[in-house]
Amino acid sequence: MRVATAVQMREMDRKCISELGIPGVVLMENAGLAVYRAARGILQDLPRKRVLILCGRGNNGGDGFVAARQLLIHGAQPRVLLLAMGEDLKGDALTNYRAALACGVPVTEWGQAIPESLSEELAHASVVIDALLGTGTRGEVSSHLRDLIARLNESRKPVVSADIPSGIDADTGKVLGTAVRASVTVTFGLPKPGLLLYPGADYTGRLIVDPITMPSSLRDDPAVSLHLLDGAIVRALLPRKPPDSHKGDWGRVLVIAGSRGYTGAAALACMGAHRMGSGLVYLAVPESSNPILEAKLTETITLPMPETENGAFSKAALEPVLEFAQTVDALAVGPGIGRHPETLSLVRDLLGRTDKPVVLDASGLEALSISDFPWRFPSSLVITPHPGELARSLGKTSADVQEDRLAHARLAEQWGVVLVLKGARTLIGTSQGETWINPTGNSGMATAGSGDVLTGMIASLAGQGLPLPHAAMAGAYLHGLSGDLVAGDRGPGGLIASDLVDRIPEALRAVLRSGN
Repeated sequence: MRVATAVQMREMDRKCISELGIPGVVLMENAGLAVYRAARGILQDLPRKRVLILCGRGNNGGDGFVAARQLLIHGAQPRVLLLAMGEDLKGDALTNYRAALACGVPVTEWGQAIPESLSEELAHASVVIDALLGTGTRGEVSSHLRDLIARLNESRKPVVSADIPSGIDADTGKVLGTAVRASVTVTFGLPKPGLLLYPGADYTGRLIVDPITMPSSLRDDPAVSLHLLDGAIVRALLPRKPPDSHKGDWGRVLVIAGSRGYTGAAALACMGAHRMGSGLVYLAVPESSNPILEAKLTETITLPMPETENGAFSKAALEPVLEFAQTVDALAVGPGIGRHPETLSLVRDLLGRTDKPVVLDASGLEALSISDFPWRFPSSLVITPHPGELARSLGKTSADVQEDRLAHARLAEQWGVVLVLKGARTLIGTSQGETWINPTGNSGMATAGSGDVLTGMIASLAGQGLPLPHAAMAGAYLHGLSGDLVAGDRGPGGLIASDLVDRIPEALRAVLRSGN
């Protein structure tokens, strides 16, 4: 599914009205009906149920008036509090304000002062509809509205937000001082980034996307280059194993990883590749760590390599690594590899001389600098930084990256790489300008080794012949789903990286069988 920014959504509205001849008042009617249906789903029985509708002066408030009218028609007892005076309204919002009044909906106009009746209204309401602020909100929420939102959140009443919870930036998910915590958000046309990215995603509740009669020709506009991953998309990407296939048909992956004290990272990357379906997995490792990894990894073929005095890859390992790389289909470079200058030099030289697809992670990323981009090496590349690693390469802080994760994931196009920005709602940016939001995963996955498993999974899929963007998309989705399966059994607390490895086959089976 495509995901539209506020500006893109406004353009879709404009085309609906001016090019397709669908009046704005019809779009508003359909939006309000969608909000009414969500409220009805919470209430079950409508007769005599009190519903409080909080309306702003814009089109978002107009959606609230429509929902109030529909609730009244179907037997509920809606009451509207309008954050404006009636004369402040215009256009379709004014039309629906007048229609609500004509039908008998009680409307209290409260301008800038919160009415004394608010506490009583909240106490008696079975559901509250939030139609205060829409997707065009950018600045900090005003002080009097902050007080209203605080009291709404403190009431713990079920809340249905129209299009977006008031106070959330539609494009980034940033909280604009304060925001409504919705039980359900009904968004119109297409989802907005701020509903899917944190912290906004934490305020959204259950997300319902209603097309409000916008045709698919608009909603599938290629200019909307942000997408939400789902199981059906991933299912279509995954290779299928014919019954007569053998291990040579399913990819040879070379993992270049590990150093003294960091053998676990190498082992987890290899196990991620095995569980993801690779026919053969090889591990190049500093020679003093080889006995440890031979004991850890039953299925992996280890390749001891020349090392430095402290047990890291030395430059002398370059030629044997390059020679063996010619026999495989994809490389995974970096987990536990360390920061020795000789090791980082080896990584840079390797990237400059191999034409194999490479997944570069962890310390291996430190072999690169911003001056290396756009990518000028012969290999095609997936980089998988967490916010701190990406921030270091840009001379920024992690907070800078987290402030607008989407903008940073889109550096992939400028750099000519696939960029997997890890974290809550991992983002996958491609060199073609497409960006994907991964909805799977949970907080328990913020643990040592989780990213190493992901590296192995993506490299495995690349080795099985998937284009690198597809390998990154499917790997990230299945990685998160594996974590969700663990958390579903026993909660996210105490999850460790090897738990993810164990659940990869189950995640694969779930996607292949259901597409969900």
